[in-house]
Amino acid sequence: MAKAIHSMVRVLDEARSIDFYRAAFGLEIAERLDFDTFTLIYLSNPESEFEVELTVNKGRTEPYSLGDGYGHLAVSVDDLEAEHNRMSERGLSPKNIVDFAPGGTPIARFFFIEDPDGYKIEVLQRGGRYK
Repeated sequence: MAKAIHSMVRVLDEARSIDFYRAAFGLEIAERLDFDTFTLIYLSNPESEFEVELTVNKGRTEPYSLGDGYGHLAVSVDDLEAEHNRMSERGLSPKNIVDFAPGGTPIARFFFIEDPDGYKIEVLQRGGRYK
């Protein structure tokens, strides 16, 4: 059986991205590997073993094109409204909270936020299938 361990995103500005993931999700640097042409930064927190891997390609000055294939990364939180308020107060610009209940049946409660490179992150109220 496979175990999900990380998701990688390419970022333009290492410090700006680390600051965002720390402020938004409490992720800290677990490991930083520096190579001649690129740097890998693994971010994690005590909540989960899953990591976000930031790849910084040295010398890159143009923003990455996200294309139309990337969807989003998702995290779950105990108190969605508190997290939304906290991120808003930090100037991170989360989108509005959505109550997703097609046909009147509640399925999910969430909001989206974007990192400095435009990657979308869904923040879900913990419960049901969203543990």
